[in-house]
Order: sequence, then structure tokens, then C-alpha cells
Amino acid sequence: MAQLVVRKIEDAVKQRLQRRARRNGRSMEEEARDILRNAVKNEDVPTGGLGAEISGLFAKAGLDFDIPELRGHEIEPARF
Repeated sequence: MAQLVVRKIEDAVKQRLQRRARRNGRSMEEEARDILRNAVKNEDVPTGGLGAEISGLFAKAGLDFDIPELRGHEIEPARF
């Protein structure tokens, strides 16, 4: 297993980590491992792509019709 050393953690952060570890009945080291595991848990889940992200941003804008996909269309440079 790999090791990770984190230096220069603020005292307040360390104290909060210690309290959280005590609440969960774990060592501070195990608590930090759990936090890191949870932080990267969904990293491998593929996103829906840029179009899905943009669509999600404008989902509440009031559009009530489908926007056709542009897949398969030839891309042409802009003409000025």
C-alpha cells in the first residue's frame, strides 16, 4: 500500500479531524483514509458529455421542445 504525508495542515483542521474521528470511533488516520476514499469514489463515473452538462445548466430555462443533435453534420468554417 502507498503512503501519503500531508504537511502544514492548519491546527483547526487537525482538531476537527480528531473530533470527527472520535465521533466515528476511528483513529485520525483511518478517518483521513475514509475521507479520501469518499472524495475520489465517483471519479471513474463517466459524465454525460459537454452537451448534457450544458443542457443541465439550462434545464429550468423554460424550453419545452427538443433541440436536435448535430452529430453527423459536416462542420464548416465561419465565413466573414
